[in-house]
Amino acid sequence: MIKEFSYKQFGNLEFTQSSLDEHKLLSVHDHIKILFIPEGNKVRVDFQEFVIATDSLLFINPKVVIKPNDAEETGGTLLHFNKDFYCIEIHDQEVACDGILYNNVFEVPFIELDENQSADIQKIIRDIQLEMQNEDASTEEMLRILLKLIILKSTRIWKQQHQLSQQEQQTDVQFLRKFSKLVEQHYKTHHTVADYADMLFLTPKNLSKKIGLLSKDTPNDIIKNRIILESKRLLAHTTITVKEIAYSLNYQDDAYFVRFFTKNAGISPLSFRKQF
Repeated sequence: MIKEFSYKQFGNLEFTQSSLDEHKLLSVHDHIKILFIPEGNKVRVDFQEFVIATDSLLFINPKVVIKPNDAEETGGTLLHFNKDFYCIEIHDQEVACDGILYNNVFEVPFIELDENQSADIQKIIRDIQLEMQNEDASTEEMLRILLKLIILKSTRIWKQQHQLSQQEQQTDVQFLRKFSKLVEQHYKTHHTVADYADMLFLTPKNLSKKIGLLSKDTPNDIIKNRIILESKRLLAHTTITVKEIAYSLNYQDDAYFVRFFTKNAGISPLSFRKQF
């Protein structure tokens, strides 16, 4: 089902191979998404496959390509919404769509749920599905409240799982989110650690030190990985040339871009494209 409130859109889909077709996923490609997926299932996120060991939530930005990857699935639920529905309002940063769950270039943002947490989230999802059947004046706000509740609870769980729940560690969360957001905004035009250090008013050495406390990857690795991911998306899901891809990522020398991609992806751009 999908609800439309003027320009605001909110909906939910059953996330199984049997119920989803390519058209349905394309229709919500530009939406922000939350996927609840039960244990034992498999899901493909961009170019990675994940086997879900326990009931989990996955937070998915627009343009990320996802699909169920298991014919024996027990089924998940995909909540999807556009920015007009939720982000147009001024929310607390922790639970806005620019919060840590949607600005995290360090990892695929899974939230693993224990039995009680899973039951809690599934109840909220059922409440959402029931509310989707209503047509009164309060429906839009009720859906938004339930959506915010999932994001708020998930943010708390994520911080606990990453030992970032104590008050004195909030600056670490804020810095991680800020750096992630900058990489997501500027990876097409800014390729060096020094670029981001300048934006954060740090030296490259201090930026690397701070990121080293939060991630096993260096800032340079994080920037390169984001560029490679976008390159793979363009190679797999568009027909534009390698030279055009290089130019779109601010590489004037396409031969240099080919060497950069091959070194970091372990395969040439054209060979990667042939896989799709």
